[in-house]
Amino acid sequence: MIAATTSFSSLDPERVPAAVETLLYEFLDEQTRNATDLPEITLFTDLLRDMIAAGGKRIRPVLCVLGWQAVSDRPPSPALWRVAASLELFHLFALIHDDIMDASETRRGKPTAHRCLAARHPDRDDADTLGINAAILLGDLALGWSYELLCPAHPGHADGHLGRAWPLLNTLRTETLVGQYLDLVNAGPASAVLPDTRTARRVIRYKTAKYTCERPLQLGAHLAGADPALLAALSAYALPLGEAFQLRDDLLGVYGAPERTGKSVLDDFREGKHTVLAATAFQRATPAQARVLHDGLGNQELTSTQASEMRQVLTDTGARAAVENLIDERYEQALAALHQAPLRPAIATVLRTMATAVVTRTC
Repeated sequence: MIAATTSFSSLDPERVPAAVETLLYEFLDEQTRNATDLPEITLFTDLLRDMIAAGGKRIRPVLCVLGWQAVSDRPPSPALWRVAASLELFHLFALIHDDIMDASETRRGKPTAHRCLAARHPDRDDADTLGINAAILLGDLALGWSYELLCPAHPGHADGHLGRAWPLLNTLRTETLVGQYLDLVNAGPASAVLPDTRTARRVIRYKTAKYTCERPLQLGAHLAGADPALLAALSAYALPLGEAFQLRDDLLGVYGAPERTGKSVLDDFREGKHTVLAATAFQRATPAQARVLHDGLGNQELTSTQASEMRQVLTDTGARAAVENLIDERYEQALAALHQAPLRPAIATVLRTMATAVVTRTC
């Protein structure tokens, strides 16, 4: 049985990840115990446990709990904790499928799920394909379980407040998947689709800003009984913060230290990510610089030397500085929204600290 009884009233977001991880581990243990005739289930639950243990910022469950605390000084309810944990399990689903689509080899410094699954069959000629197909199933299972986590079949866990969260949860799911589709169709070699900043910002809005910041914060506030005015005020803070989060992620994907980000600095180039960073560089590039970008973006065989040349173009065109300026602008917008929001000073302080951490992070 899932306890989901963790509670605290202090505004300490650093305590949220451990509480959510405990709930997720308990849930996975329960799935294993219940599947007595399916010993294969441990392959899936063990992989998900490994992904959780590998780390992560847990920004979505943290914001969900902070959304509750923005409205209420009562300890978070069991339903709130289930929603927070469900968001992280949904995130694991998204990461698993995203890594397949991007052909990523590592995630958080560890082999991605499809690479782990392929490595289990070293003697098979189709090991890579098998790994991808099995990882799709793992992602599907994580998605289904993220909803099962919200609806435990135990009378003692009934919570009428959870019903008010369903519309937002369904909206989050739809926005995230459509955002992922937009990311897919607006990626690849520049010869196929030239990056443009308007489209790149739309991808950011739906793939990251809403899914990572706005909806989790709103979900927690909604469960605590927030009125429309407060939900709007939280959105005014969360959307620019989510954009800043992704813009920083794009910079780290190109300039970050792999030992800290857990990801190669070649991946975004090889995948042909049409980021605001890339689109800005194309807009400002000389013909010679544009050729470097054209030759490298979406090139699966890109070398470290070519990637270094691309990074130099991003810097020389001023694209890197422009994105840094955008991050600063979005950060200031988020802080201005906080200043105007009808929030208790304590929660405003926590959200301000979190905004600073998001825009200055190095991993």
